[in-house]
Amino acid sequence: MKGQRSKVKGKNRSKGKGLRVDMKIVHLGGGETVTGSCHLLQVHGLNILVDCGLAQGNDFVEPMDRWPVRPGDIDYLFLTHAHVDHIGRVPELIRRGFRGEIITTHPTKALLTPMLEDALGFQDMSRKEAAGLVEDVDSLSWGFEYGQEFDLGKHVTFMLGRAGHILGSCWIQFVISGEGVVVFSGDLGAVDTPVLCDPDIPEGCDLLILESTYGDRLHGDRRDRFRRLGKILDHALKDDGKVFIPAFALGRTQELIYEMDRWFGGREGERSKVKGERGRGGGRVPVFIDSPLGLEITKVYSRLAAYWDQEAGALLRGGDHPIDFEGLYAVRNHADHLRLCDMEGSAVVIAGSGMCSGGRIVNHLKGSIEDERNDVLFVGYQVRGTPGRDIVKYSKRAGGYVMLEGERLMIRSKVHVLTGYSAHADQKGLLEWVGGMPGKVGEVRLVHGGEKARRVLGGMLG
Repeated sequence: MKGQRSKVKGKNRSKGKGLRVDMKIVHLGGGETVTGSCHLLQVHGLNILVDCGLAQGNDFVEPMDRWPVRPGDIDYLFLTHAHVDHIGRVPELIRRGFRGEIITTHPTKALLTPMLEDALGFQDMSRKEAAGLVEDVDSLSWGFEYGQEFDLGKHVTFMLGRAGHILGSCWIQFVISGEGVVVFSGDLGAVDTPVLCDPDIPEGCDLLILESTYGDRLHGDRRDRFRRLGKILDHALKDDGKVFIPAFALGRTQELIYEMDRWFGGREGERSKVKGERGRGGGRVPVFIDSPLGLEITKVYSRLAAYWDQEAGALLRGGDHPIDFEGLYAVRNHADHLRLCDMEGSAVVIAGSGMCSGGRIVNHLKGSIEDERNDVLFVGYQVRGTPGRDIVKYSKRAGGYVMLEGERLMIRSKVHVLTGYSAHADQKGLLEWVGGMPGKVGEVRLVHGGEKARRVLGGMLG
């Protein structure tokens, strides 16, 4: 496939005529769970897969040998964004015979290689095999611009719209002649998320496949979460404790860096209230990015500044890099990681994985979660069955503990959850996105959410 041209061609917009029974959608993962997104669209003789992600925690995905179509018979794979719960099974798909085209946005294509290299590093395969699979993904994938319609053939066109979830995230609109308009929301982000443009809104559709992760709750606003973050950082300096932030390498780490820059750099008229004499060594608290993948993704983000929102772009042009600041340190190798684990005094440590199911954050917590001077700050969704979920749940109970790598640890550190940092739109955001479509919205199917979230949001949508 390398060196070949995509079969997809540009085409003017066409309108649907209402859904018919000739189209079939099968949810192979993420239909009733938050992770493992994978949806099969069959129409006009085309087999189109939307996402192919790994399940996390107790979530379930359909094994590929039980799919209604063989991987080798899939014509197109669309990727809404580069999180592992949406792309993690793509190498397996290729290993099982997929040779179709992978369609996504330009930023997502740039993020696929580092994300998959990291994911495959935890699987039982040789480096040579993993490298070959990543190369295959790269050679089969094509980046497309937002807001332009393209022809898949067989009277099916598609368009990608900004989803505001992470850099490169998109929703997908399929216009199917004789069938209607189908929109897959992917994961939708909140309005006013740092660095990211707000989600675009489709004109309308006959069938909407809508995520529902936070369909039953509301987030705090950006200003409130910023103040809460500052209070936690103040506490960390005050008693020589540390703040540990389990964070996804893609999206959440970059958003945190942006907010840390605001806190310590004092942009927008806001400055840190932390006094130098309260911190170790008489200076402001150091911030460590202890995530090789997070560092690599941050580099990719910097190269993709053309896709940032106006605020971040203006800061960059003014000489203030929005995801870099004085006092931010990169922990690049294992030896530096071990030294950081033994370091005394105040610090902020951002490390993966975001659900504490592996990665460097586990080493930090094993040595620190039993120290009441420390804080653990969760800024993302914790799937049932993960250590992160257990820490959040059992920290509220006397004698609460968590099992990390077979070791029972008492939770004595203060545990915080800042939901305002979620990369997903909350209930209000989802309702406003659907309600903001100027045209009619027909059937709505809720996916990518727990039973309660889907039930509550479904009731609100009518």
